[in-house]
Amino acid sequence: MNTATAIEDLLGLQRRPVAVKFQDAAPEGISRIDQSAVSGCTYWKLAAEGRTFYTEASDHFGCPIGAHTHGIDLPEATAKELEGMVGTMVELQYIAMEEVPGIPQLAEEFGVAIYAPLAEATFEPDAILVSGNAKQMMLLAESAHAAGVSSDTSMVGRPTCAAIPAVMQSGTTATNLGCIGNRVYTGLADDELYFIIAGPRLGDIVEKLTTILNANNALEAFHQGRMTN
Repeated sequence: MNTATAIEDLLGLQRRPVAVKFQDAAPEGISRIDQSAVSGCTYWKLAAEGRTFYTEASDHFGCPIGAHTHGIDLPEATAKELEGMVGTMVELQYIAMEEVPGIPQLAEEFGVAIYAPLAEATFEPDAILVSGNAKQMMLLAESAHAAGVSSDTSMVGRPTCAAIPAVMQSGTTATNLGCIGNRVYTGLADDELYFIIAGPRLGDIVEKLTTILNANNALEAFHQGRMTN
């Protein structure tokens, strides 16, 4: 089975997995996004809907927190907005100020970000964003564990966009419940969450996924049988 389509096909996902790549300059044959979005995770939604495009740093200025996780230098006015947003979240006791320095950021200088549906990506992704219901993400997490690329970091991981640099730095995976901002901008349903994969580990996880699916089907039948005896 094609590695790029296996997760989507085997799990029966309603949303298409998204491939993301960061590089220094604009890619050949891919157009820049035609309109900057109010949030960085809006680009996830557009790619899941079938669009392939790239963004420049200025396309992320509308999302100060997302720009922060992507290591983008902000104009003074936007930087002040970021400070204000962080201050509001601290005031609401949503986060503690001491958490802020620990939010993952891209280590390399931001050039462009490329987004595409995973199955249509013509590039090797740095990160793959998968969303679905709890059972689907459970199966992916079990496959990652079987492949030796699971993560023991917190599932909360707010903001959600920080999961991208987190998996790029760890070279593994992350389960993320999705923060409220991401849910608003992407339309993620209340019963959906994310599983984010470091691009180079996709094949390892897909290799284990069929085995994990078969095992879960057999175990489901076993446990149901115990209930009826």
